Amino acid sequence: MRSAATLKLLRGLILATSAFAALTAAHAGLFDDDDARRAILELRQRVDAIQAAQTKQAGDSAQSSRSLLDLQTQIESLRSDLATLRGQNEQLTQDVANLQRQQKTISQNVTAQLAATQPTQVTVDGQTFNATPQEKTDFESALATFRQGNFAGAQTAFSSFVQRYPQSGYNPSALFWLGNAQYATRDFKGAIGNFRTLVTQSPNHARAPESVLSIANCQIELGDAKAARKTLGDLIKAYPQSEAAQAGKERLAKLK
Repeated sequence: MRSAATLKLLRGLILATSAFAALTAAHAGLFDDDDARRAILELRQRVDAIQAAQTKQAGDSAQSSRSLLDLQTQIESLRSDLATLRGQNEQLTQDVANLQRQQKTISQNVTAQLAATQPTQVTVDGQTFNATPQEKTDFESALATFRQGNFAGAQTAFSSFVQRYPQSGYNPSALFWLGNAQYATRDFKGAIGNFRTLVTQSPNHARAPESVLSIANCQIELGDAKAARKTLGDLIKAYPQSEAAQAGKERLAKLK
């Protein structure tokens, strides 16, 4: 505002000076033409300088405004980038958490699967041995079927067990219950074969004396008293202190 007023004032001075110079040249003769021209030129130069300064100041102000606008644009862009990075960071954090949960689940599943295949120590009919959880489950399931009175189903289950686990510590007991299931379904020859396999493979097993007695019972059912007497005699000699031997003596006495 002060510069505009100054410019206006200088313009007035130029006009006044020009008028004064003309007046004095015509009437008073105090100044010559050259002095008047110099005074007018000096005033014009001052006015031009002021105008140039104002123009420069306006240009600087416009440049400052553009710079400020550019700076604000950059700030807004950085804010946008920061928001994007924060969103990506939150997504990455969530992804990592999901992966950790998945890894934990997989680890638990693997541990459970390994546990399901790792042998554990079991004791059946006085015998202690290692068996897998599946092996234990299959034997107990077959035995439960027998105890439910489903002898045909038990026969199938124990026969499958023996084939599936030929080296199992359960095998002597499985053969014993398989023979009993066959006896119950009147498959006496099949029962004799499994009882004999048990005695041959595991003569010291707790079920061996009972198996010999069961062979004799099957022979009696088949009408072969002679073979039954021999089997009972072998039972008494091989396992004299067993309960099966005492029962064998009673059965032998009746056969004679």
